[in-house]
Amino acid sequence: MKLTPHSRFGAVALTGALALTLAACSSGSSAESGATGAGDGSAELSGSLAGAGASSQEKAVAGWIAGFNDTYPDVAVSYDAVGSGGGREQFLAGAVQFAGSDAALKDDELEAAVERCEGGEALELPLYISPIAVVYNLPDVDAEHLQLSAATIAKIFNREITTWDDPAIAAENPDVTLPSTGIIPVNRSDESGTTENFTEYLAAASDGAWPHEASGDWPLSGGQSGQGTQGVIDTVSGAEGAIGYADASRAGDLGTVALKVGDEYVPFSAEAAAKVVDASPRAEGATDKRLVVELDRTTTEAGAYPLVLISYSIACSTYADAADADNVKAYLTYVASPAGQDRAADPGVAGSAPISDALRTEVQAAIDSIAAA
Repeated sequence: MKLTPHSRFGAVALTGALALTLAACSSGSSAESGATGAGDGSAELSGSLAGAGASSQEKAVAGWIAGFNDTYPDVAVSYDAVGSGGGREQFLAGAVQFAGSDAALKDDELEAAVERCEGGEALELPLYISPIAVVYNLPDVDAEHLQLSAATIAKIFNREITTWDDPAIAAENPDVTLPSTGIIPVNRSDESGTTENFTEYLAAASDGAWPHEASGDWPLSGGQSGQGTQGVIDTVSGAEGAIGYADASRAGDLGTVALKVGDEYVPFSAEAAAKVVDASPRAEGATDKRLVVELDRTTTEAGAYPLVLISYSIACSTYADAADADNVKAYLTYVASPAGQDRAADPGVAGSAPISDALRTEVQAAIDSIAAA
């Protein structure tokens, strides 16, 4: 399935190898030692900096704010995890200075960004990388991971497979004793980039078993749902037999699915996600400020985990207010820096995968272009 930034699909961005160990940033980058002000070394920043968007980023953003405030205590940074769609809406309306989104901006949003950004353009920076876990609540099932193909997952979420001992599930898990418990699919109730990435995977990899288009809005009515990532986790945790999808950093003690890739089943990990994004080509229409790439959801590469999201930090190239420009530039410089990426990668924070040095160079060049009108 071809993915472009002009589609509703969950296009995600990454170029170069996704480094799983951190290295020093190349010389000349203002991210070299963490946040360095608005690119000029100034620590004289103050005021408020508001963001909103993807709940997948919520834990990482909390860590980034704490780290940023170690250097810039006079900048009050906030982030409202309202979901990707809500964050983009607030950003384009001028209610927040930056947004988080698990999906690329759409055509109409790119057009709206020109006015919102004082005649400039939106930056789309891939600064949070994580697998999406398919999570389930089966406390009596003795298995490290249940094994499921995209086709079986699609039929579960399309409500065609309704019990856990269904022959399709049993065939993929011959050594597991499965209960007759009813399956309770749980989806996001809000428009969500995680949903967009998940439905894109189902549409691309299920060999037609998913009859719906990829979308940030869940295509079936009724059923169980949860608001935001935490809402899905809470709903799945509260109902035996439930199954849902969420940013892998939030899976907690729930069971997680190993996805069928080629002839093997691959559990999520940063290393497995890296195998998918390493060779992903740049999407049609991407620029040096909009670093958008399509993912190969149908890969058969050994050890790859194709259900991955890369969440963007979205900002303006031009702000009406100089303080906003300086604060956004300094904050995103910290987020992209080795210190910021290392903080989010901490399992106690978000357990995400750090961006590569090659990608950091591109990201920092885009951040350095931020200016006041």
